[in-house]
Amino acid sequence: MWLFVFFDLPVGTKVQRRAATRFRNFLKDDGYMMLQYSVYARVCRGEDAVDKHMARICKQLPAKGSIRALQVTEKQYARMRLLLGDAQKNEKIAPTQLLLL
Repeated sequence: MWLFVFFDLPVGTKVQRRAATRFRNFLKDDGYMMLQYSVYARVCRGEDAVDKHMARICKQLPAKGSIRALQVTEKQYARMRLLLGDAQKNEKIAPTQLLLL
């Protein structure tokens, strides 16, 4: 399973920027990889792990902003396509996740 987190957090004030940075740092520390700005994803080993990580996200929610989570299967994730105009030097295709059962 993959868990995607999409967010749009306000950054107009210093307090809001600090809250947004804390949330991004939480995601990185919790094993998420950044796919795009404000789009993070991590692999989870089944429904129980997804539920655990959803609970952890809920504890870290900033006071303001919009956050969405999407759970997809490995098969659905594998169908994702990376579409680029002029490829940037920092754009990389994420490594293929090895699935061990």
